[in-house]
Amino acid sequence: MEKILDKFLRYISFDTTSDPTSNTQPSTEKQLVLQEVLLAELHGMGITDAHLDEHGYVMASIPSNTDKEVSAIGFIAHVDTAPDASGKDIRPQIIPNYDGSPILLNKEKELYLDPVEFPELLSYKGQTLITTDGTTLLGADDKAGVAAIMWAAQYLMEHPEVKHGPIKIAFTPDEEIGRGVVKFDVQKFGAKYAYTIDGGQIGEIEYENFNAAMAKIHIQGRNIHPGYAKDKMVNALILGTELNNMLPVEQRPEFTDHYEGFFHIISFKGTVEETEIQYIIRDHDQKKFEEKKKLMQGVVDFLNLKYGQNRITLEMKDQYYNMRKMVEPHMHIVDKAVNAIRDAGITPIIHPIRGGTDGAQLSYMGLPCPNIFAGGHNFHGKMEYLPLESMEKAAEVILRIIKQWK
Repeated sequence: MEKILDKFLRYISFDTTSDPTSNTQPSTEKQLVLQEVLLAELHGMGITDAHLDEHGYVMASIPSNTDKEVSAIGFIAHVDTAPDASGKDIRPQIIPNYDGSPILLNKEKELYLDPVEFPELLSYKGQTLITTDGTTLLGADDKAGVAAIMWAAQYLMEHPEVKHGPIKIAFTPDEEIGRGVVKFDVQKFGAKYAYTIDGGQIGEIEYENFNAAMAKIHIQGRNIHPGYAKDKMVNALILGTELNNMLPVEQRPEFTDHYEGFFHIISFKGTVEETEIQYIIRDHDQKKFEEKKKLMQGVVDFLNLKYGQNRITLEMKDQYYNMRKMVEPHMHIVDKAVNAIRDAGITPIIHPIRGGTDGAQLSYMGLPCPNIFAGGHNFHGKMEYLPLESMEKAAEVILRIIKQWK
């Protein structure tokens, strides 16, 4: 069998960055290049029904090889990488037998991955770490999940003595921009339950996630020559700053943890005349989530009263909801994953996702879908890294989950 490391390195060589400004499905054509590669690999394993549909989804099935009646279970990962950092020309560094010292990512930029700043690195002493070269993200989110599923699928196809029920596989585009499963056909997929392999550190299993909304704000200022601006100029940049300062400082991402939600400003662009601001709004608690949206609307309404109606316009849209409500009636799927993680010699870590996955939306579409670790850390940026042994364990856990269902 091909080593999982070789699969991962091949997958991250493809630039699959998604684009939130695109209206196409998938948002970027380059995601389809990797999907075509995965499709060919699945066919090469002997998975004959693997296909790529018009929306950019790869789906495949491994038929049951047991006489027992076993529910069809699915495993899902996404191929896109986040637009927060470049996903082009990724040049990974492989550090065998990590000794616990700072890792030089980029000499020119004097950039280090340092245990002083990232103490969890010390948990991986003696292991093989895969890092960036300090200029791009790595792509472990979620190509580590893709590699784990592909390795497990290959193992099952090459070891027919391993008995299992129906296995469903899917690779999705555009998860990073919240559109990963908007056109996903749950009925065609055919699984009764599924797992996304899209978590972080080894041992994680998650069935709670943020409720999420996006807020887009347009501020119409009035530019007047600054020498003659008294009582006439309306500086859209200043209004934007005032708006941001009216939101609670303690509810920014850098000051929150666990179940605490936040307002996160992700873009601030403009001039005196016109400014655009974007926020994401997050909270696990539905009531607090609604309160945050209400506060955002209230701030805009107040500033419109202060500076003139329609000076500021707000477009706010829900993106996804906490999957806990949909998974809790089916907690046996979480229990099976917990047992599989323990069987692999790992301590399960059950905590809420401070983010979202395709599984959140799929759970509301009738496919309960908790999330399992793929092994990476520091997603979406140049400090991203992946312990090889964690990705290997993710693949093992997939096989052990399949055994739990049998």
